[in-house]
Amino acid sequence: MKRIFILAFVATCLLYSSCTEKKEEAETESKFLVTSPAETDTVIYNEYVGQIRSSSHIELRSQEKGYLEKIFVDEGQYITKGQLMFKIMPVIYQAEVEKAKAETDFAEIEYNNARALADNNVVSQNELSLNKAKLNKAKAELALAKAHLSFTEIRAPFNGFMDRFYKRLGSLIDEGELLTTLSDNSKMWVYFNVPEAEYLNYIQKAKPQSRQQVQLQMANGELFHLPGVVETIEADFNNETGNIAFRAAFPNPKGILRHGETGNIRMPVSLKKAILIPQKATFDVLDKKFVYVVNENNVLEARQITIAQELPHVYIVASGLGPKDKILAEGLGKVRDKQKIKYEFVPFEKELMELKKLHAE
Repeated sequence: MKRIFILAFVATCLLYSSCTEKKEEAETESKFLVTSPAETDTVIYNEYVGQIRSSSHIELRSQEKGYLEKIFVDEGQYITKGQLMFKIMPVIYQAEVEKAKAETDFAEIEYNNARALADNNVVSQNELSLNKAKLNKAKAELALAKAHLSFTEIRAPFNGFMDRFYKRLGSLIDEGELLTTLSDNSKMWVYFNVPEAEYLNYIQKAKPQSRQQVQLQMANGELFHLPGVVETIEADFNNETGNIAFRAAFPNPKGILRHGETGNIRMPVSLKKAILIPQKATFDVLDKKFVYVVNENNVLEARQITIAQELPHVYIVASGLGPKDKILAEGLGKVRDKQKIKYEFVPFEKELMELKKLHAE
């Protein structure tokens, strides 16, 4: 009988201990983390699709007609100013130079003879002037023939990278026909379109005699290592899109950027007393965002908010919350609207550090 009593006592203790542990676990599980929005000055970035262009990008065309006799360069090659690139067969133009030179020599002999005779009053001054005019005409025709001959050699007008060949060796080239293009990539221009409202915000905050710095996010997602500056804004808005074109300039000493690339321009915008909350503290209902606000009675109230900007792990709130509000930071799926909770308050700065640490791992 005594043995049965002892066993019953032990069973009762174990049952009591188990119930106590479950109660403690339930109390622990029902305690939620709560934080408050942070009010701080911050910087956000407006992003715009950009078209990257060389500051000097030209077409090289033939100035004379003839066969493409020689090509001295290759596609994609870096060319220096004055370097010989193409040569069009110069036989006809060389012959014209020799003919013009012979006529110049003949006219010069005639002029010298006429001048000697005029000195001895054998011929009149009018005849001497006529021979002088013939000599000047011959010299002009010689200069023109030499110019035509020089046009058979096409040289680089500046340093830059060549594009593809549009004509091959031996091709018959017409006057004005495209041979290739040349790009000076030492300085790049990036064109991007800005909506009217953002243009007005920019122009009203722009400081005189200062240029807005911008960043360039390249197609691989990486930021270009040097900042650029907004140099110009076009005169007119596009009536169809409601945008106006900006042009930013970027130095390109390593030649990473090429004409025709695309990227995203990131323009910084300073915000005063912005309201920041963790992204994980929000939930969606259809296309709207909500948070759970804890009222003075520790009761949850679902409140709609609007988002001004998305940052890593954080939302900038445009409306719906203030810095003194308390919001549920975790366990949104375990609660419902109008539910009373127990909570532990965690400062936003600590919550943000935990988020960064978690994503870094």
